[in-house]
Amino acid sequence: MKKVHAVHKAPAVGGGWTVSGEAVGLRLDKFLALPDHLGSRSRAVGALERGKVFVNDREVGNDDGGRRLAAEDDVRVWMDRPGSARPHRRPEATGDLWIVYEDDALIVVNKPPGLLTVPLERRTELSSVQEQLVDHLRRRGKRRPFVVHRIDRDTSGLVVFAVTARAQRRLREQFKRHDAERVYLAVVYGKPAPESGVWQDHMVWDERALIQKETHHRDPRGKQAVSQYRVVETFRDTALIEVTLVTGKRNQIRLQARLRGHTLVGEQRYTYGPETLRAIAFPRQALHAYRLGFEHPDTREALRFEAPVPEDLQDLLGRLGRG
Repeated sequence: MKKVHAVHKAPAVGGGWTVSGEAVGLRLDKFLALPDHLGSRSRAVGALERGKVFVNDREVGNDDGGRRLAAEDDVRVWMDRPGSARPHRRPEATGDLWIVYEDDALIVVNKPPGLLTVPLERRTELSSVQEQLVDHLRRRGKRRPFVVHRIDRDTSGLVVFAVTARAQRRLREQFKRHDAERVYLAVVYGKPAPESGVWQDHMVWDERALIQKETHHRDPRGKQAVSQYRVVETFRDTALIEVTLVTGKRNQIRLQARLRGHTLVGEQRYTYGPETLRAIAFPRQALHAYRLGFEHPDTREALRFEAPVPEDLQDLLGRLGRG
């Protein structure tokens, strides 16, 4: 595997604070959850679980959440620490891309919102990850990248491309067998009940309207769509949920959430309920491909990556928390 140099860091929430005043004696997890720190208990716990919190330059974990802070303690949060991906290569920037991992078989990219995964014939003016990777690989004397899977243009997060045809075939087989781990974060209207469960539907892609539609289980064109979800945090009228894809149909999460009355914040295509429910301003569907795991196509090593919540989604969660 060749070395990749870090030349860019994704925006991160967090920072550093010196404990003083009323904060003296607070539990570490409550200190981190303060509105002017991480802003919520779930973010505080997540940061502790993933080894992103340091007290007096010493890494602390979930077991340290109940620790009482003393005056002048230095608390720092490294939110763009690679987490479960840290044994692998560091990020590299190329054009609008943040390359999380690269070797001679594959490239994992943390795609920003607004960028296509692959080019569209009907929208030739729009840039794509694949086009930028073509330039990236050409500078290294390599062939074009091979598509493995896709995420929507306005969805942010992790996507993997193959560098060889053999790697593409082996990775696609994993996705087809549903062996690859694909976990998303979404902000939805309402509060899903129960707080965790399984969504199962039958869907059919409408080639004319270019949207996914619900269909009857006896429809020969229909394909089963299955997702596992859990509520991460609730706000006044919305919730942050984690969705794990069991199957991987186009626009699957967006439609399945809408079918249950939980339209994604910012959603323009799959909407539900009165217009007043969609009053929260957000320029895209609030969906982020947060975690991606699969077996390396050559070495069979288990690879797992996490992408920090992008800045626009952090801002949205902050607004909802204050609301």
